[in-house]
Amino acid sequence: MTAVSERPNPTEQKPGSVTFAKALNRALADAMQADPAVLMFGEDVGTLGGVFRITDGLTARFGEDRCFDTPLAESGIMGLAVGMAMNGMRPVVEMQFDAFAYPAFEQVVSHVAKMANRTRGAVRLPIVIRIPYAGGIGGVEHHCDSSEAYYAHTPGLTVLAPATVADAYTMLRDAIESPDPVVFLEPKKLYFAKEAVDLDGLAQARPASGIGRAVIARQGTDATLISYGPSVATALAAAEIAASEGRSLQVVDLRSLVPFDDETVCQAVRSTGRAVVIAEAPGFASVASEIVARVQERCFHSLAAPVRRVTGFDIPFPAPKLERYQLPSVDRILDVVDELQWEDS
Repeated sequence: MTAVSERPNPTEQKPGSVTFAKALNRALADAMQADPAVLMFGEDVGTLGGVFRITDGLTARFGEDRCFDTPLAESGIMGLAVGMAMNGMRPVVEMQFDAFAYPAFEQVVSHVAKMANRTRGAVRLPIVIRIPYAGGIGGVEHHCDSSEAYYAHTPGLTVLAPATVADAYTMLRDAIESPDPVVFLEPKKLYFAKEAVDLDGLAQARPASGIGRAVIARQGTDATLISYGPSVATALAAAEIAASEGRSLQVVDLRSLVPFDDETVCQAVRSTGRAVVIAEAPGFASVASEIVARVQERCFHSLAAPVRRVTGFDIPFPAPKLERYQLPSVDRILDVVDELQWEDS
């Protein structure tokens, strides 16, 4: 990393209303068109097009050999992907919901993450594991979870969490082209969010890879909000309200949890002297905890106040009517910002 980067403004390209889901669908189609080794499989991804319609039309366009349904057996899906990748294919698998992926976790940890190290780089596994994750849709138990810490803690995996329509397209293309396994976390509540994005333009002139690069989603001078995936929109909403009250909040969108962009994050925090990390997952032993530790270690002499967190509570994901209390909200973020020792300024 050489400098703090700012997010390309998608509205500077030819406008068009595009959903997050459509951007993912287009990325899959473009990758399959560009490389016959790319194939897609999972539960209901074929004729149905996936429960969130991310694979809509791929079977009709590319055939049942390249986009197909599997039995309801996530461990088998992952084992099949490992075998295919070892034999020169580039499988993209869909775990229908975040917590459905846990039966496949043993395959991910024992084989997907370790194969390159086990073979001293002789066998690489270019697998993308697409996981619809996090809350915001009123799902229960296995249909909503924040599982990023499990994957981020496992050496050998790249872990990505896009927050915008443009990143959904470009980062999924990046993930599919990676020679090593990528866990691609798709925020469910963003699937049908829309942005003015020219997908044709993105396909022709893709920006620099989002793997390992954070971006400044909003400039600010008083404090830095650090977030990723579904919480970026909440952080931006909090910054908007704070601005109306006279406080300038900067927002960093991490995009890539592993590898982690220390340079962009630290430059941002040093520029404001205060920081709050925002994530939906429970706070104990979390990605948010790791970010706080890294910032404290690297930016200690620039900090005017301890780095704080706004996270989900340390409980199983609640019932739909209680979900809004579990997820970080604008009010919870602004309450913590107010506690950043402003009286010492």
